[in-house]
Formats: sequence, structure tokens, C-alpha cells
Amino acid sequence: MIKRILDISEQAYIHLHQQQLQIEKQGKLVASIPVEDLGVLILQHPAIVVTQTALVACQQNNTVVVFCNAQHLPYSVLLPLTEGHSLHTRILRQQMEITQPTRKRLWQQIVRAKIAQQATVLEQTGESSPHLHRMLNKVKPGDPENHEAQAAQHYWRKLMGDDFRRDRTAGGINALLNYGYAIMRAVLARSLVGTGLHPALGLHHRNQYNGLCLADDLMEPFRPWVDYEVHQYAANADPPEVCRDSKQRLLALLSAPVSLADKQLPLMVASHQLAAGLKSAIAGDSRDLLFPQKIWDN
Repeated sequence: MIKRILDISEQAYIHLHQQQLQIEKQGKLVASIPVEDLGVLILQHPAIVVTQTALVACQQNNTVVVFCNAQHLPYSVLLPLTEGHSLHTRILRQQMEITQPTRKRLWQQIVRAKIAQQATVLEQTGESSPHLHRMLNKVKPGDPENHEAQAAQHYWRKLMGDDFRRDRTAGGINALLNYGYAIMRAVLARSLVGTGLHPALGLHHRNQYNGLCLADDLMEPFRPWVDYEVHQYAANADPPEVCRDSKQRLLALLSAPVSLADKQLPLMVASHQLAAGLKSAIAGDSRDLLFPQKIWDN
């Protein structure tokens, strides 16, 4: 079943009643949703009140809860720890004992997948990308020559123009990218926890202050999908900004059908299979990751 995405941007009181997440606005019940149907709960308004019982129920059903800041951008994520998987301790030990060759090989696959998606995005926007295609086969285990960064410089210039600068603190297009990335990151973190993997133990990202390093690793090939949606939206928006329409467009990525192992399934479902594949690779049961492929309209 496709899990629902609930985005609450107004003052509300959220509580639990008979395993239903009930949402009240100005003292009136406006929605009642089974907790088991929820995949993502996004809380945007500073005056939203949520009971502890409701939050615990979300965690027990592996619902990722996203808290937004004053700019309505995702700021933090609440994920279950003790019930993510029945074999959490064993899987955590495997994560901590991953060999360096395995770590480097998996990061190589992630970087190659990201560059391939960047090339596809450029082609979908009418730009040629022979440089990125040539770079694909040059990525070595661990990406010691940092082809990821080299590809990014070429990619952003082609996609957004020579004047664009990726700035996480800026508004406009940058704010839209921040929002899309944060939502994608939250969903992948949810999938990782569901397999028993700890999202803080990354393959490449290792910032001690980052609790979602592994989610940041795994989401790299999906960033270009966000870039494409932002590019298309910004072409017809003046000014491009985080609003109801742009958020709906980016959130739609999570339920959009993708191709994986000759099957079509929603990205939110495919992300669980990708996380399971990563767990298998970390445990040494497989070597290669199988990434979902976006189904383009044309």
C-alpha cells in the first residue's frame, strides 16, 4: 500500500484516538487518518501542538515526522530507534564493521548513479551531456579524484546557467532545492531505519554532528530528480519560491512511479527495496546496489 504524505501548514492540534491521527483546527475536527496509512507527517506551523501519544504512534508505525523551521523548510526528522527492525543490534554491528573496500565500492556505485541521473536530467532539459557520460567510467572505488564534485560544477552550469550558485542559506531556487532534498532525505532515512540500518553511520558522509549521514549517502542519485522539478517549476514561476504549489510538486516525487527490477512502483516503496539492498551489501551478501530509475513523461 502506498503510504500517505500529510503536510500541515496551519495552526492545529494533533492527537490520537483509536489509532486514528485526529487533526483539529479552531476546536473542530477536520481530519481523521489511520496512523498505519501515514508514511510522512510534515509539521510546518509554529503553533502546531502534537501529543506525545500521537508521536509515539507515528514512530511505532514507522512514520517519519518532519519538523519545519520559521521559513517552512524541513529542519529536523523524528525516526524510530528501538522498533525499526527486530535484528537492529546485529545489523548495527555489521554497519560498524564494514570493510573499507566494501565502503569504497558502494560509494563508487552511488557516485556513478548520481552522475548518470545528472546526465539524464540535462538531456531532459534539452542540454547535451557527453562530458558526464565520459566521466562515469572514470569513477574509481571511493571516488579519490572527486569526480562527484567535478560533475557537479559542469552540471549546475548547464542546468541553471553560469550565474547560478548553490547556496543553502539563499532563497528562491536554492530554498526550493533545500525543501526537496530535505523531504527526499527524510523518506530515505525512514527506509533505512525500517531495515535496521542506523542512518547516522554513513559510507562517505561522516560529519559527527550529522545524524543522517547514511541517508545523505543514499539520496545522492535522487538529488537530480529534485533539481529537475525545481528547474521546471522555476521556468514558469516569478519569483520561484517555497509555496503550496511548489511543495506539492516536490512531494509528488515520493509517490511517483519508478522502475526497479522490471517493476513499476512508487518511489516511497522502491526506497525500502534500495535500503534492503544496501543492508545486504553491507552484510556481504551482495555486491551491487540496484537504484530506482525515474520514469520520464516523454
